[in-house]
Amino acid sequence: MIVTSTRTFTLPLNNGADPWLLFYEGYYHLTTTQGDCIRMWKAKSLADLPTTEGVLGWRDDNPTRNQQVWAAEFHLLGNKWYLYYTASDGEDRNHRIYVLESEGGDPLGAYHFKAQLTHSWTIDPGLFVHPNGTIYFLWTGVDNGNILLIQKMLNPWTLAHEQGVVISRATHEWERHGFPVNEAPEILQRHGKIIVVYSACDTGTPDYCLGMLTANEGDNLLDAASWHKHPTPIFRRNDAKGVFGVGHNGFFKSPAGTQDWLVYHAKKHDHFTYEDRLTCAKPFTWNDDDTPNFGEPVGWDEVQVVPSGEK
Repeated sequence: MIVTSTRTFTLPLNNGADPWLLFYEGYYHLTTTQGDCIRMWKAKSLADLPTTEGVLGWRDDNPTRNQQVWAAEFHLLGNKWYLYYTASDGEDRNHRIYVLESEGGDPLGAYHFKAQLTHSWTIDPGLFVHPNGTIYFLWTGVDNGNILLIQKMLNPWTLAHEQGVVISRATHEWERHGFPVNEAPEILQRHGKIIVVYSACDTGTPDYCLGMLTANEGDNLLDAASWHKHPTPIFRRNDAKGVFGVGHNGFFKSPAGTQDWLVYHAKKHDHFTYEDRLTCAKPFTWNDDDTPNFGEPVGWDEVQVVPSGEK
């Protein structure tokens, strides 16, 4: 029997950007960008996350990769958790993507350093396991703006080829406000469709938003022609509710497995800044063509019911 809770919450869930949130073995686990470390919040209810104390998951003593630590996300592959993130030596041009491996089966760790995945400017790791078992890794690179790339993995810490295939760049005007950007790719799979939801335009603008690429799971995903871009944003600012700069998202299932949820960051004002980004979440539905329908961003004082199956 699915437990229906009447418990509610309002946003934000965390005072951090670039959120990644999963429900695992009775608890929500959340990471957001901290800058000098990776920190994780653990709570039984989504409503408890705002008052939960974060746990230090990783702080590196290697000066080449212990600053500007951004956009961490963790994936259970086999019986280990792999935590992917981008970091530098303090100079943005030196951002690379790294991966940690858990010592056991707890997403809180402990972790040890496993590998450096990329060797040129790269940020925003993302991955998914194809139904045929192949692991695909996606990330953000640069070429006259931020671009999206994809490559197969030999294992959770090794790319099949260092060079990725470019599958998207900022071609529409709405992707180019402030600076041409396609970044932060995250993946949904549904009924034979592979969906990449990405963030577009300069992160600091109030117009930061979500776009979408689609491909069929039987296509060659390393062929850029297999990917089709939606012509308009699928999630964007809501001026009436005072919600701006929505982007850098992730996805998670409710405890009952009956709801799909979107986690993202947003700002309360329309100023150009990379600060003040807050973690938000809302449920979403599906369109008839098996693409996600995110609706509109949730207002800051809007009451939401916690995900289905919370006890």
